[in-house]
Amino acid sequence: MKPILREITNAQLQKRTAFKVGDGVRVHTKVREGDKERIQIFSGIVLAMRGTGIESTFTVRRIASGVGVERVFPLHSPNIEKIELEREAVVGRARIYYLRDRIGKEATKVNEKRLLEVMGVKIEETAEAAAAKATAKAEKVAAAKVEKEAKVAAKAVKKAAKATAVKAEKTEKKAEKAAKK
Repeated sequence: MKPILREITNAQLQKRTAFKVGDGVRVHTKVREGDKERIQIFSGIVLAMRGTGIESTFTVRRIASGVGVERVFPLHSPNIEKIELEREAVVGRARIYYLRDRIGKEATKVNEKRLLEVMGVKIEETAEAAAAKATAKAEKVAAAKVEKEAKVAAKAVKKAAKATAVKAEKTEKKAEKAAKK
């Protein structure tokens, strides 16, 4: 966008609630019917966000009567009263169009932020806890592996000792037979 246009449109930019792709939102839009104006709420999951500045838009999808309905909203439109954040999600993509192929309850499932994260526990702390848990599990597996190898080695030693005893017995019998002759 040209600098002159950016300057002109900066005055029209509106402060909105911060949300991202995958979040559940309720968009309150102004609807004019004749000379009356009312607020209509469209709630759903944000599929995509695109554009910058005054041109930025976001797509919201919801299931209405078993049919998927998508609507594209200009982010800075004066017809949007407000945007409420219903639930936060953790999504690994910039656009989650794969929800279009899903049916039923799966069509609204995205990985939600855990209750701990919403309450203020940092993601790094939970990541550290997960790493500690994984390390403990790895140590446990390693200890079990060492124990198993020790059992196998003990078995092999027993087997070798038995084989040696059997060989010694045979050589004794041969020596006795040779002494008798």
